[in-house]
Amino acid sequence: MIKIFSVETLRFIYSVQRTQIKGMGSVGVQIVCVALCVFGLIGVIVCCAVPLWKVSSFTGSNIVTAQSTQEGLWTSCVVQSTGQQQCKNYESLLVLPSDLQAARAMTIISCMLSCLSLLILFCGADFTTCIENEDAKPKISLVAGVGMLLAGLLVIIAVSWSANSVVTDFNNPLVQASNKKELGACIFVGWGAGVLLLLGGGLMCCFSRPKSGSSGGAAKYYSNSSAPTSNKNYV
Repeated sequence: MIKIFSVETLRFIYSVQRTQIKGMGSVGVQIVCVALCVFGLIGVIVCCAVPLWKVSSFTGSNIVTAQSTQEGLWTSCVVQSTGQQQCKNYESLLVLPSDLQAARAMTIISCMLSCLSLLILFCGADFTTCIENEDAKPKISLVAGVGMLLAGLLVIIAVSWSANSVVTDFNNPLVQASNKKELGACIFVGWGAGVLLLLGGGLMCCFSRPKSGSSGGAAKYYSNSSAPTSNKNYV
């Protein structure tokens, strides 16, 4: 049996299918953003906890490799060639250089913003039912994207400031060779984490747009199909 539909009914079916396809695409983008935010958060936590921001530089006359020094945000460690490691907390916050003090604050704030953005993203995502209002979900996702962008910027600023300080001291001829440092692994991990957070936040901000016109279009097609008309075009 062949079913005959009016033009208005076909338009409505097409609009519903198009909305469903867009919804599936947005769900995929949100899942990717969640993954990027999780990996970025892990990288920021590693930067905050591991003391590998600055490591000893064996250049010039400083060829003693029996022990190496590793500095982080909270501790300074001495690693022996035998594998033994001794760490010591910094005695006072006031004696730390300005780049390390700022890195502490910005890294902690970046961790908090990443966690908060991830929770907000789960609440406003299309694949969750925490919020039933479909009109509010894009706005919530947009807030999560902005938070991810801010978290990525903070961690990039923190590691870039510390890297600039290390490079400046390394190229300074007045600094003794034994006091020169090199970039540690946490600097590169922080750059990678910041890029992941920026990518996730940028994607979330680009795809978190209010669904304007979808409900209005559906209502228009309903009214046209239900209104009595004398001449209908059938296909």
